[in-house]
Amino acid sequence: MKFTSLIAVCAFLMGAVDGRGATQGESPNRLIQETSPYLRLHAFNPVDWYPWGDEAFERARREDKPIFLSVGYSTCYWCHVMERLVFSDPAIAELMNRGFVNIKVDREERPDLDEIYMTATQLLTGRGGWPNSVFLTPDLKPFFAGTYFPPDDQQGRPGFPTILNTLARAWTERRDQIEAQAQRLSTTVEGALSADSVLAADAIPVAGALMMVAGLKKSFDQEWGGFGGAPKFPSPANLLLLWLRAEGGDPSARAMVLDTLAAMGRGAIYDQLDGGFHRYTLDRAWRIPHFEKMLYDNALLAEILVRVSSATGDVELQRLAKGTLEFLLEVMRLPNGAFKSAIDAETEAVEGAFYIWDHSSLSRALDGEEFRFLASILGYDSPPNFEDHAYTLYLTDSIRGHAARLGMSRAELLGRG
Repeated sequence: MKFTSLIAVCAFLMGAVDGRGATQGESPNRLIQETSPYLRLHAFNPVDWYPWGDEAFERARREDKPIFLSVGYSTCYWCHVMERLVFSDPAIAELMNRGFVNIKVDREERPDLDEIYMTATQLLTGRGGWPNSVFLTPDLKPFFAGTYFPPDDQQGRPGFPTILNTLARAWTERRDQIEAQAQRLSTTVEGALSADSVLAADAIPVAGALMMVAGLKKSFDQEWGGFGGAPKFPSPANLLLLWLRAEGGDPSARAMVLDTLAAMGRGAIYDQLDGGFHRYTLDRAWRIPHFEKMLYDNALLAEILVRVSSATGDVELQRLAKGTLEFLLEVMRLPNGAFKSAIDAETEAVEGAFYIWDHSSLSRALDGEEFRFLASILGYDSPPNFEDHAYTLYLTDSIRGHAARLGMSRAELLGRG
């Protein structure tokens, strides 16, 4: 796709958080009437938010304004940051309200819309993520997109006010370019989604599956398991595909699955205290998580762990399967028997606060002997690996390896921990 100069200049836009606070509006907007916790989170923003629907579309057509569409979900860390630092800022809200019709969507309520507009963002920027920030023509065709935008210009990257002013001006001065871009992008999105639908409707041909396996083998991380570099995702569907190949007699596929599950189980992507897997890690070694815990990730990982541990008798994978299933049943299950979709990445506006430790907090939780005994096992005898002199907890070796080093049986070590 050939981008217009406007898109070429702006498509890279992403930014980091600054420390500025935000002021909430005094009276609620339309989102107060919604049932989604994520939409209601924005109900006191000074932004004139609309939910997805005809009222917003008709206003955009009537006033001939572009639409700003923001898609997120309730446990998304950067969605919370953008709500606090951007959408709660009265000056930014004034720019949004003056130049755009603003729509909020919860991707867990509308996965259909999320798929369409995330595809557009990926086509425009080469990457995706949430919050998904998309600008549309009044007939809902995307022409510009990004993910998180900061409240101020930072290190050569425009902040959200600069984006708003630039696009509002372009809507007036370069309308033909925007509409041409929107039409091209919409056609490409439709083609991409149609191809996905055809693929989903039929069984994947064997040749296609073998091509996918070959691609996974090329991208496999021989040192740490998993595929590609950072950020690194568990990718349970990839592991399941490889395990199916392993069951058919592919030894390298088998080794990749076993190595990846073992490495993740030693890493901080697996919660060494409460069980369950985090969303992904920012490093290759599985030690710096993005701290969300998703129901679907853990359900799929529990399945692959049960299948592989049952077939191999691997006691460590059995431990991980049991820990993941106990986490799902004890933490993710609601009193009525339903399950939570996710657990938030932040506590009191701090990402991962529930999961990170410094020496003082560890000393309060453990007596002196326990503190010393666990230090080399859980990695806090080394320099801090997280910001603010904090640690994520991970196994520095396998349970079996630590037991051998300490002259204990595996069962004795687990009982001691």
